Amino acid sequence: MQQDKNTQLATQSIGKLLFKLSIPAVTAQLINMLYNMVDRMYIGRIPDVGALALTGMGVCMPVILLISAFAALVSMGGAPRASIKMGEENHEEAERILGNCTSTLLAISFVLTVVFLTFAEPLLLLFGASADTIGFALDYMRIYVMGTVFVQLALGLNAFITAQGFAVTSMLTVLIGAVLNIVLDPIFIFAFDMGVKGAALATVISQAVSAVWVVRFLRGKKSTLRLHLKNMKPDLPVILPCLALGSAPFIMQATESILMITFNTSLQKYGGDMAVGAMTILSTVMQFALLPLMGLSQGAQPIISYNYGAKNAERVKAAFIALLKVSILFSVCLWLAVQLFPQIFANIFTSDTVLVAYTAQYLRIYMATSVVMGVQLACQQTFIAIGNAKTSLFLALLRKVFLLIPLIYMIPVWMADKVTAVFLAEPVADFIAVTVTVILFALQFRKALRGMRASA
Repeated sequence: MQQDKNTQLATQSIGKLLFKLSIPAVTAQLINMLYNMVDRMYIGRIPDVGALALTGMGVCMPVILLISAFAALVSMGGAPRASIKMGEENHEEAERILGNCTSTLLAISFVLTVVFLTFAEPLLLLFGASADTIGFALDYMRIYVMGTVFVQLALGLNAFITAQGFAVTSMLTVLIGAVLNIVLDPIFIFAFDMGVKGAALATVISQAVSAVWVVRFLRGKKSTLRLHLKNMKPDLPVILPCLALGSAPFIMQATESILMITFNTSLQKYGGDMAVGAMTILSTVMQFALLPLMGLSQGAQPIISYNYGAKNAERVKAAFIALLKVSILFSVCLWLAVQLFPQIFANIFTSDTVLVAYTAQYLRIYMATSVVMGVQLACQQTFIAIGNAKTSLFLALLRKVFLLIPLIYMIPVWMADKVTAVFLAEPVADFIAVTVTVILFALQFRKALRGMRASA
């Protein structure tokens, strides 16, 4: 089984291989999106309080994103390194990486659970909750945080399944949890009259089932890399390079949490609960745009990482070009849909006609430059796939920390319409970040290819 997978990564047609690995990965990302989308769709339709409940859940998004970010810190650094070691035919070291990443995920889960449960209310008030929405936010957050360990294991370890080329199995991990969540949500929210508490409980149970599925697979005979207890003993020379490489995707997601706080507090100041509620929908649509792109890059990652380890420069280049073309195509299609039919996207999450109209007018602005996000993600994720942690980290910091967060505060100073100014910060930051990314990638990717050819 191991030899078959390695042979495919080294010899199979790039187009066919990318299609085979990316389709399940993209499907998994879209299904994963259903976890929060379904919650929001149901919560937004709770009788009488749906709009406020949706806003309350939106205030919890920084916490949800931060928990996912820590899973990415470990998995998005560990999985590419495991793939590279497999390309170098160092199977034992790849399994040590898997074991150390597992123990790190468990330790992180414990710390996050304690911190978020202890400081739930002050954090949510800081994140933009109002007197009308804090109750809904607390109801959701306290239950969701109890399932942190399941989120960490399900998201964090699933990347190691994808890295081995088992894309369909990786997709099933997410599919099982998402389907269960879709089934449980209306039961807990409406049948049991639990409201937002029911949505959170359904998510926790679903993630728990996904986590059990992942661990059982990695402990079973079908997995190329096995999860052994002996490899879970912390070993800093093993885990630290993984965390260094994973720092870029971590910052991408962690700063997304900071961004949500920045957006929510600024919009609460200028537009009140209605603006924060609209932001909840806008951020969900943006995630819908980014997650399939992340799925495409996850499908390309084993190909690029394995062949980078094997010093096969031509296959690395071909895999990147294929990834770039598909990413751009997806970005263009989604951008057209958002610009032409913004009301349809808003209607998915709420039946409140006022909130729908309010959201639709800002969706076009917020996602005005999403058409070029495919280029950004393809270049940035390729840096990660070849182990270039420093450049990946810089690009992650550039878009959100150096550009977007300051622009959220700066543009309203120059415009009379403060709410529009806040939403306008997103496309301005995206355009600048993509320009810088393309320039850096053109220079450093060529250098990496020359290095592979010289050492082959």
